[in-house]
Amino acid sequence: MVCLAKKVSNDDMETLAVMDPVVRRNAFGRQIDSFETELSIPALGDKPFPAIFIRAPVTERADPQVEILARLPNGVAVAAKQKKLVVSAFHPELSDDLRFHRYFLKIVASLD
Repeated sequence: MVCLAKKVSNDDMETLAVMDPVVRRNAFGRQIDSFETELSIPALGDKPFPAIFIRAPVTERADPQVEILARLPNGVAVAAKQKKLVVSAFHPELSDDLRFHRYFLKIVASLD
C-alpha cells in the first residue's frame, strides 16, 4: 500500500505513485501494536476475512476511481483497488485463507 501510493502523509519517502490513495505509514503504532481481526470484504464473499495487521498503514484519502474494498468497523479504509492494482494494509499472506490472493489472480488473468 505504501509503495504504490501517490503520497505518504507522514513521511517524505519517494513511492512508485501508481495508485491515487494518500496513505499514512504505521497508522496503528509500533510492531507491538499489531493485531488480528475479521474483516468484511464483499469482493471475497460473505465469510469474514482473517486480517493480520503489522505496523500497518491506512488510506487517508482516495480519489473516486479508487474502490475501497475493506474498512475497519471505525470506517478506516484498509484495502483498495484501482484498475488492476490491489493493496491492503493487512498481510493476507500470513493467513491460511487464500481468497484475497485468488481475487488478485482473477484480476490479473482478465487482463488483455
